[in-house]
Amino acid sequence: MTISAQEVNTYRVQFCLLLKNSRSLRIFGRAIMSQDLSVIPLALLRLLILSIVRETGQGGYDSSFRFQPDNPRYDFIVVGSGSAGSVIAARLAEVGWRVLLLEAGGPPTPENFIPALSPGPAYIMSTGLDWGTYIVPQKHAMFGYQNNQTRLIRGFVAGGTSTINGMMYVRGNRRDYDHWAELGNPGWDYDTVLKYFKKSEDYRGKVTSSTRAYHGVGGPATVVNKQWSAPIAQGFLKAGQELGYNIIDANAASQIGFMSVDLTIRNGLRWGSADAFLRPANKRDNLHVILNAIVTQIKFDENKRAVAVEFEHKGRIRKNYAIAEREIIVSAGAIGSPQLLMVSGVGPKQHLQQHGIPVVSNLPGVGSNLQDHIMVYGPTWTIKHGTGSNQSLFTDPRNFKNYKKNRQGPYTTPIGVEANAWIESPHDPEWPELQILMMSTNVGSDGGLVVGPKYANFKESLFQEYFGDLFGKDGANIMPTLSRPKSRGTVRLRSKDVKVHPLVDPNYLSHSDDVKTLIQGIKFALKIGNTAAIKNDFQARFNSKLLPGCKHHTPWSDKYWECFIRHMASSNYHPAGTCKMGPSSDAYSVVDHRLKVRGVSGLRIVDNSIMPTINAGNTHAPAVMIAERAADLIKEDWGIAK
Repeated sequence: MTISAQEVNTYRVQFCLLLKNSRSLRIFGRAIMSQDLSVIPLALLRLLILSIVRETGQGGYDSSFRFQPDNPRYDFIVVGSGSAGSVIAARLAEVGWRVLLLEAGGPPTPENFIPALSPGPAYIMSTGLDWGTYIVPQKHAMFGYQNNQTRLIRGFVAGGTSTINGMMYVRGNRRDYDHWAELGNPGWDYDTVLKYFKKSEDYRGKVTSSTRAYHGVGGPATVVNKQWSAPIAQGFLKAGQELGYNIIDANAASQIGFMSVDLTIRNGLRWGSADAFLRPANKRDNLHVILNAIVTQIKFDENKRAVAVEFEHKGRIRKNYAIAEREIIVSAGAIGSPQLLMVSGVGPKQHLQQHGIPVVSNLPGVGSNLQDHIMVYGPTWTIKHGTGSNQSLFTDPRNFKNYKKNRQGPYTTPIGVEANAWIESPHDPEWPELQILMMSTNVGSDGGLVVGPKYANFKESLFQEYFGDLFGKDGANIMPTLSRPKSRGTVRLRSKDVKVHPLVDPNYLSHSDDVKTLIQGIKFALKIGNTAAIKNDFQARFNSKLLPGCKHHTPWSDKYWECFIRHMASSNYHPAGTCKMGPSSDAYSVVDHRLKVRGVSGLRIVDNSIMPTINAGNTHAPAVMIAERAADLIKEDWGIAK
């Protein structure tokens, strides 16, 4: 964004007036709540934000070459600076190895750092911080969405999705990792990976004698208890107790129960992987970071060893600028990593040949095994005015000034994100199949500005009919999410050009058990809404309007709820599993237990694509853990003591 000197002076004047004018602060608050950056000029908004958050200066990220063209050789090349990529690059640089990190996106914008302004599809999509990938139209789900599809938001920015996500820190369940080991992946059991969760963590939340052993202190990644909550959040926790559940720390011994969310925030600011790992490490002379660099191909020698990458930077293809003397590490995420492998000749032989790509290694599992947590939007309640996250919280000048001065209040938290619950599975009482997320807004609170037809891709007519009566009212969503989906999808090439979006088909709800599990999730959400803690204390009223497209079913029957789920469920933006880790006996494994790609050498995958099965929780925390473990594996393989 280029601003003339005259415009800068004009904005400075407006900025000074804004700080003194309560009405202007209310306008700013509405921009925050709606995430509509057109309410006030973007340049003015950024000047205001920079006044609040001096730490958001974009220094620390180098967008130009930091190495000499006559010395393009590195020990390691890392592709992608997301939740895992920033970690692995920083940890390898600690050893003194020369490391090159290539990131397709640019630096974060100042708005990224204020939790209340980001995330949100309206903000993300209007600022170009994600890849803009849409899933293919779904056959079994998303009937209430335009063209039966949605945008799969994934970060196109330093820090990757950790720079635009909901900041929730959930590791998953002990059994997730023990199951990985049982599948033939030694060293990935819970007792082993726990130390890597702790290694990265600087936990500043409440601990007890029973939870202290599960948390780390002093690591780069700060995790805090939610600092501000809408009143309805306490009602949700009380409802859990009313139903016989404990208030828990889901990252400790047991995941069954209710809890207020933990967040990756430090001093009131977002604290993703780029902030925690990359910016501090980027001060090292041996770590070179290039932003706006799209890796187009991995190059192999005659022995099938990965030796270099080609990338596009500033409109030019760079072919001899990035040579790896030890290894290339791909951390481009569950969509980007399999795509890059396939355009480089590693993947299903027939599929590669269809695109005219020479086959380096025939690995049928590349791009298969796609899993995602799917969430049901729509179980919504209206609640007593002033008890949810309504617009007045963000238009009240006192809250704005409190955040500016003290880093306290509603601006310190992602809008509406309040609490989670995990409930027993009928198959294993300690390994939940459902995560229940409570939001202190309803889908129609803002009239569709954030979650509506434009950004969430709902069908306009359905959205207006089903949510129209809720516009402008305080509300709460209690949304069931599949923790351990059985449906599996694919990532396939649309073109051998890596800049063309791949065909992403999560194949949502193709397995009937997923629907059955979500029906139980909706019934449990209704139980929560019917507790005295919610219904009486907050005057909660369920939105009992029948969903368009499902009115022919008996209301509240399993058939009705199945129809509801197939219309209203959508992505929780947690893709995983597309470069599956597994033993050599598994024909669809892509990497071994040391994350080395099969059939070639000098190449590893380090991100959530290696998950054999997705974890029962949000996916940022395990991505960091995977990178921490990978760093130690690499050091071991190259004779460096941990």
